[in-house]
Parts: sequence; C-alpha cells; structure tokens
Amino acid sequence: MPKQALADFKGEYREARQTDAVSGPAKRVLLVGVGKKGEVTSERVRRATGIGARKASKTKSTSVTIWVGADVEKAAGGAEAAGQAVAEAAVMATYTFTKCKGKSKSKAKAKKDGELGAITVCGAGAAFKRGAKRGRALGEANCFTRDLQNLPGNLMRPRDMASAARKLAAKTPRIRYRALDEKAMAKLGMGSLLSVSRGSREPAYLIHLTYTPTGKRKRGKIAFVGKGLTFDAGGISLKPAAKMDEMKYDMSGGAAVLGVFHALASLGAPYEIHGLVPTSENLPDGLANKPGDVVTAMDGTTIEVLNTDAEGRLILCDALAYATKKLKPDTIIDMATLTGAVVHALGHELSGMFATTDKLRDALTAAGKEVGEEVWPLPLLDCHKEQMKGSVADLRNINSGQGNGSTAGAAFLSGFVGDTEWCHLDIAGTAWGSVDRDYVGGSSGTGVGVRLLMEYLKNRK
Repeated sequence: MPKQALADFKGEYREARQTDAVSGPAKRVLLVGVGKKGEVTSERVRRATGIGARKASKTKSTSVTIWVGADVEKAAGGAEAAGQAVAEAAVMATYTFTKCKGKSKSKAKAKKDGELGAITVCGAGAAFKRGAKRGRALGEANCFTRDLQNLPGNLMRPRDMASAARKLAAKTPRIRYRALDEKAMAKLGMGSLLSVSRGSREPAYLIHLTYTPTGKRKRGKIAFVGKGLTFDAGGISLKPAAKMDEMKYDMSGGAAVLGVFHALASLGAPYEIHGLVPTSENLPDGLANKPGDVVTAMDGTTIEVLNTDAEGRLILCDALAYATKKLKPDTIIDMATLTGAVVHALGHELSGMFATTDKLRDALTAAGKEVGEEVWPLPLLDCHKEQMKGSVADLRNINSGQGNGSTAGAAFLSGFVGDTEWCHLDIAGTAWGSVDRDYVGGSSGTGVGVRLLMEYLKNRK
C-alpha cells in the first residue's frame, strides 16, 4: 500500500484506513486498528474483523483475505484464541436475513450487486488454524440461531421449531431427536406447559435433543433448557400493540439451545448433553388461560396464573421438572427472554444470571467475557422465593407489585430444579436490540447464548 496511507494509520481501536494496493495480488488493502498492545482482547479482534468483512461486502469484493499479525495473536490470548475470534466474526459479520425476500427480487439483487464469496483468514501455525476451524463452526451456529429468531411467527411456529430440531439430529448419529406432543405431555401431567397453548390453534411440543459423545467422555450430564414461545401476544393479559411484532423473538432461548446442537454436530463435546425446548404460542381466545386460573405442573405443584403474560415460566417449569425427574442431570442451564425487568436492570448488553453455585457463576462469567456475551450475577434470596407463594395454590406466577420482576421469574423457576446445580439466564435484553458491535447486534436477533454455552462446555471442569 502507499507509504503515505501507512504513515497516516495510527492503529487506534476501530480505526480503518483503506487504499488501493500498489502491488501484489490484492486490489485494495484495509488496515483496522485494535488499539494499544496492553488493551487488545479477543473481542477487539472480533470487532476489527467485523469491520473488515463488512467493508469488503459493501465494496462489492468477491473475496477477502484477513491477516492477523503475530503481536495481535499474542495479545489476544494466543494464536488459537485469535483464530477462533477472527473466524467467528468473519462469518457473523456478513450475516444477512433474506429468507422472507421475494425470490426473483433477491436473485436479481444478488446478480446486480455482487456477493462476497470466499473469506480467507491467515495466522501463524496449527494453533491458529485449529482456532479458526472452531470459530467458523461457532459463527455458523450463531447464524443458524439468528435465522430461527428472525423468522416471523407465521413461519416459525412450534411445529417449525420441532422440524428444525429434527433436521439437526439428521446431521449426525451423535444427536437423537424426540418431540413430546400434547397427548404425551398430558400423560406426564404437564398442565402448566399445556395451559399456555390453549388459546392457540398451534399445538405445543417439548423438543428433546440428546448429544452422546464418541470416544473418551468426561463425567457430568448437562441439560440446556430454552424458552420456545414462537409468538407471545400476552394471552388474555394482552400486550400493548406497539412493538408486539418483536414478540417473535420470545423463542430466542429455544433457538439458542438448537444453535448449541448445531455447533455440537461439528465440534462435539466430551459430555452427555440434553437440550429441551418447550415451544408454544401464547394467544387469546375462549379457551386461553384466564387471570386467576389454577394449573398443575408435572411435579404436582399448583400455580395461580395471575398474569397470562408471565407465560414463559409456565412452560419452562414443566421442562425443568422433566429434566430433573427424568434426566437427573448434574447441571441445568436455562435461557429465556423472560422479563422486561432485566432490560431495565442491565440494558441490552448484559444477560441476567441467577446461579445456585459459585462454581457455575464463575464459569459462565468467564465464558461470557471470553466470547463477548457477558452475563451479570443477580441476587436470588429466600425472601424472593417466599414472594412467589400463592394464596389459593402452591405458587403464583407473578409477585404482585413487589418489584424485582426478573428475580421473581428466577425465584419461581427455582422451585422446579430441586438440589441440582442450576443457572437461569434472562436474555430478554441481549437476544435482540443490542448495540451493533461490528460483527453482531442491532435490531434483529443476535444468536446470544450459543457461543457462551459452547465456551462453558469447552472449559468445564
């Protein structure tokens, strides 16, 4: 590149300098800064990669090569960590959702505008290559999750979530698929889960994926549970009309669980892993839950439904009871767009975390920091659990004006996991609408949770 362009470039964080090449195979060269040596992180590498990949897309480049210097690799945690970060961002930054575009229009646009094809990432040695391979798989799993999130409610129904899970299992014999229909759930006594779908013509399902490792396995059985409300109008406690279209994202926790299994199909893990997605619609009609109704969960707990818009916990509690009773895992982690209260508490950049052990809290905190999906611990006290006790039933599904809405949701769920190590992640703020971070974010789905849980599995002890 011209000497003057190089001289003008200071390497400050997110600084970009593009110029035509004076020699070599590339037509254009883009320098992207990651800041001072002591401030470089894997997240900064992801963001710098995202800037480069998006710039290449906008300039109608058909291919791009991303080169990471040895000093940047070292500062970002080593060649493997840098390779993973670069590959993740290269895949994620170029994501676009086009599944609902007219076929003739989308084809014509692609032909006219050109399309970024191959992205090559370059770094030092086998460690970088190993990290890049993992990063690509994680990036693809994130994009798969975002596709599920971004589909509208008429195209992503409970049956469609079940179909997506079934297709994942067809990829590898290490993943088994099962979906409990309403008849099977009724036989198990899942009255809480089933009550939510009564106002919809779409039947509910409990999706159950099982990953069995090959070769040497580590001790520990893990269950991931994700809320799969494919559309939430609030039921009889109807939501306001403004932004109700965004309630297609209420299945983001379930989408993330499926995204984890998408990644497991490529990367594997040394643990037996179960993925549970209770999936339903919450709509109002003559059969829908009414405020004040009492329903009975799988474990026999009776619940006063004081607000039908607090429905996520009603489907999750039966999934958690199923996991605890039938699967007996060592660890359960659930993800759910559960409360607007967590957005008021933490905004859109942090997921709320309620963990029952310090070990699990610390492991998820470290994993979130490493992949840029940060979590923040919130309190869950005995007094919060007392608030959830009902007057005419064992529990009530809201705490009736006590505040601490996110904690109330976690307190409700805590009654269905027994003594199992458990963490509830409230992703209502982070699943969509977060700050654009060059490779992910903005108004559409973020795929949050997939890379977080895969990093947790990678480092689990």
